[in-house]
Formats: sequence, structure tokens, C-alpha cells
Amino acid sequence: MRRDFDDIQLGSIELFCLAAELGSFTAAAASAAVTPAAVSRSVSRLEQRLGARLFVRTTRQIRLTDSGQAYFEQCRQALDQLREAERVVTGSHGAPAGPLRISVPTPYGHYRLLPLLPRFRALYPDVRVEVHISNRNIDFAEEGFDLAVRGRDPADSTLVARKLEDAELVLVAAPSYLKRAGTPHTLDELRGHDCIQFELPSTGRRIPWPFMVDGERVEVATEGGYCCAEDYLGIATLARHGAGVVQTYRYVVDEDLGRGELVELLPAHGGASRPFILLYPHARHLSLRVRTFVDFLMENLGRKHR
Repeated sequence: MRRDFDDIQLGSIELFCLAAELGSFTAAAASAAVTPAAVSRSVSRLEQRLGARLFVRTTRQIRLTDSGQAYFEQCRQALDQLREAERVVTGSHGAPAGPLRISVPTPYGHYRLLPLLPRFRALYPDVRVEVHISNRNIDFAEEGFDLAVRGRDPADSTLVARKLEDAELVLVAAPSYLKRAGTPHTLDELRGHDCIQFELPSTGRRIPWPFMVDGERVEVATEGGYCCAEDYLGIATLARHGAGVVQTYRYVVDEDLGRGELVELLPAHGGASRPFILLYPHARHLSLRVRTFVDFLMENLGRKHR
């Protein structure tokens, strides 16, 4: 087999990836115990070899070009596979390390994932976790994510899907709203109430509210004078301040219900839920940090909340 890379070339790729991960030649140099000039020379060698600029440099910062981003994602995967190959051959079970990027919806991020991260990093301090809290769908390949949590099974067969939980939904309103507008006692009576809406960023549609009727799940279209987009937690904030009735995840409002700041409505039709699913690309050898994080989430979320 033809040899395409020498030791200097491979070293340059490692330094380039470090600079891309840390966003700084100086930080990369400190991490690799070399000088910033050595990192700069390595990146320049790669740019000359590829005939493309990898970074846009200013006096204050560096950022990847589009070509640099694409090259970084491929190089990072290749280096991960090399490390995994060494681990398999040597039987080494070294500690996971390096960057890990995960995309998670707003409610699941704030109420499930973020509270766990200090515990994870106490166990694995060399893993740097980058969390993107957003309700939009992401592209694993183009955006360089390792994992995502979403509310439905993917249409993409290249992704592994593992259920974390079925999150129970609950209908609530503040006492101040109920004093003003009255308490609904049937699903039909919801039509006369201000029902706070959430708009899905992926489709622009407002989410219908699911309820259980005689053991069957039914979806009810509701109307109201308030609608939140992007930040799902806004609907609960509106409800807390007496804006109207809202259906949200029980874990978002559990403490409010316990304090009496919100009141559960129509419990006879409760019990509906929505799934939260952990997604990651199929790979013959996942990096150690990704496998470790997946196992951690399944242990602390997948088992606990089923």
C-alpha cells in the first residue's frame, strides 16, 4: 500500500484538530506542549498540501473556514478510529477524553441532561462536553454532532435510536387564571379557555394536545392568545403568571404543582406521553468518550425514567 502520510503530516493533523477544538493556536500549543509557532507552521503545511485555507485568522481569534470545518470533521473521526484501534489491539481501557458535542431540546436539556453533566465530568474530567440546547433538527455530518436527543424516531436509517423515556404530559393552569376564567371539567370546555400554544421550529405547526379517553389516545386542537416559538419553556412561564392553560411535561412543572403555584386539570384524561430518544450515527467503532457518555445516559436516564 502506498504511504500517503509521514510522521510530520500526521502530527500536523493532530495539532490542526486541537486548534479547531480549542479555538486557539495558543491553547492548542499549551495542550500539546509545543510553541504556538509550531502549531501555526503545522496548519500552514496542511493548507499548502490541500491548496485550501483551513482557518480565518484575526489578531484576536481563529475560526474554521467551510473547507476547514469539513476537513476537521473527517480528521477528527479518523483520529478517533486510530485511537480506538490502538485500544482494541492493546486491550487498553484508558479514560475517555476529548470534545463531545450533543444537541438536546430545551426542556430535556434543562430538566434532565444539564443536571447530570457535573456528575459525568467528575467521573471523566478529560471529556469536554459542548451542549447545544435547541428544538431544531440538526445534521450530524455537516454540523459535527456526536449525539442528539429528539422527540421522535429518526427517518434516517444511518442513526442508532435508543429510548431514554416516555415523558408524561400534564394539563395545568395558575390559580389566578382559574379564578378569573373558571376551571374546565371536560375536554370540550377547553375550547372556551386561553390555551397557550407552542410552535414546532421544524414545521411551523402548533402542537396538538394528546389526552387519554377510555384508554385511547386522542389529540385535541386548541386555541389561545399566546404562542411561543423556539424556547419551549416559555409556555410554562406564561402559565405560571396566569396567562392561560398549558399542556407540558410533568417534570417541567412538578415543583410548581407541589407548591400550589400551578393546578393540574382534567386528571381523568391524563397519562399521555411523548418519547425522548437518544440518537447517534452508526459506527463500527464509536469513540470511547461517545460510548461512555451513551452508557452514562442510558444508566441515569434510560433506566431511571422508564
